[in-house]
Amino acid sequence: MQQTPKIKRIGQILSGTFGLFMLGASVFPKLAGLPVADETMRALGWENSPVLLIGVIEALATALYLYPRTMILGAVLLTAIMGGAIATQMQAGSPLFSHTLFGVYLGLWLWAGAWFQCPRLRAILPLR
Repeated sequence: MQQTPKIKRIGQILSGTFGLFMLGASVFPKLAGLPVADETMRALGWENSPVLLIGVIEALATALYLYPRTMILGAVLLTAIMGGAIATQMQAGSPLFSHTLFGVYLGLWLWAGAWFQCPRLRAILPLR
C-alpha cells in the first residue's frame, strides 16, 4: 500500500485518539494522584502499588509513541504495558471481553495507528 496523505491522516487520527485516551484515562489519574487510581490498583490486587511510577512510565511510552521518529519504540513499550495490564486482569479474575481483553483492543488500536503512518511497518506487515 502506497503512502498517501489520506492513509497517513488515518494513522494520525488513530494514534492521536489513542494518545488522548491513554493520557486522559490512564496517565492523568495516576500523575494527579486521584483516588480512583489507587482504588483501581487495590481492586486488582496491587496493595501499595507505585501508581506514580506507573503513570510516569505510561506517559513516557505514550510520548515516544506520539513522536513520529520514536513511534515504533513507543508502540513496543506500550504493548509491554498492555501485556502487564492483561496479566493483572487475568490474575484478578476480571471479565474476559470487557476487562481482560481491553489491553488487546488498545494494542490493536495503537498498532493500527503506527501501521497507517509508517510505510516501513506496512512493508514488514503487509495486509494480504
